[in-house]
Amino acid sequence: MSSILALVALAATAAAHGTVTGIVADGVYTKGYDLQYYYAKQNGQAVPETPGWSSENLDNGFVAPDAYSTPDIICHKKAAPGTSSATVKAGGKVDFQWSAWPESHIGPMITYVAKCTAECTAADKETLKWVKIDGEGFTDDWASNKMIANNNTWSVTVPSTLASGNYVFRHETIALHGAGSENGAQNYPFCLNIAITGGGSDEPEGVLGTALYTSKDAGILYSPYSGDNTGYTVPGPALYGSGSGSAPATPPSTGGGNSTTPATPVTSAPASSTVPVASATATAADVKPSASAAPETGSGLAKTFTIQTFIAWLEEQTAAAAKAKARRHARQFA
Repeated sequence: MSSILALVALAATAAAHGTVTGIVADGVYTKGYDLQYYYAKQNGQAVPETPGWSSENLDNGFVAPDAYSTPDIICHKKAAPGTSSATVKAGGKVDFQWSAWPESHIGPMITYVAKCTAECTAADKETLKWVKIDGEGFTDDWASNKMIANNNTWSVTVPSTLASGNYVFRHETIALHGAGSENGAQNYPFCLNIAITGGGSDEPEGVLGTALYTSKDAGILYSPYSGDNTGYTVPGPALYGSGSGSAPATPPSTGGGNSTTPATPVTSAPASSTVPVASATATAADVKPSASAAPETGSGLAKTFTIQTFIAWLEEQTAAAAKAKARRHARQFA
């Protein structure tokens, strides 16, 4: 047992969480916020302008369900607006490029947009109202695994009927490996300023960021190791065009799980900075995750059931057993 616990501890230490490093919008690559910018600013160095919202998740950490009512759930911890904006045509595609992501952190991929009343560089995150334009949970595999297999890229088609204007895009994954216990889900939200051009006239009513989720939502308090996951419900408000609000002429679709070749980044000239900026090609193309094929069980388990996912499952079972034991002891002394 001690050797298993040691293995669990080692895996937890070695596993690195990811961030959205940049986007490709209509074929043009734009670098997102880099956590090293935080330290550069602390040292008085200049950093490049970026549409990516800054945040202070310096440990590559997450936002837990007990913080869903706080501003941290909106665009991550102590997030502030990006200093520039990217552009995408309505009906066009945005590829969200992630850094390395651990296979054990299985869960949905979700994207929202919020229209700014003026420039998104001065947006008040607590007043932005979010509309879900993309959400995928489990079909033949978890959406997060599809993102990994697609060169750590998740693609989203912007609804063609959305009105033109300045928007903040909120893209996230929710790791469910510990979500069988309350407060065990892990949200990783990231925001970027993206202006939509050539759009329609639809301006759907959204939901405040602090009202997107509750800790007891079916897709938040959920164990992915209990059997068939095909009935998993992606948390959050209804998908745009699914029956609430105006329906888009062309339903939004994801390319993270359907396309096998992510868009080739076209790098624009980087802003001058004392902080080194990695090339877009290296970000997207050099990450080549491998996945181990799982037996054809038809049980709804992920195809990539690895030692990491087993360890995550073991951690959840250990925590649940300890919680049940604590409740039994409490009844004995009541």
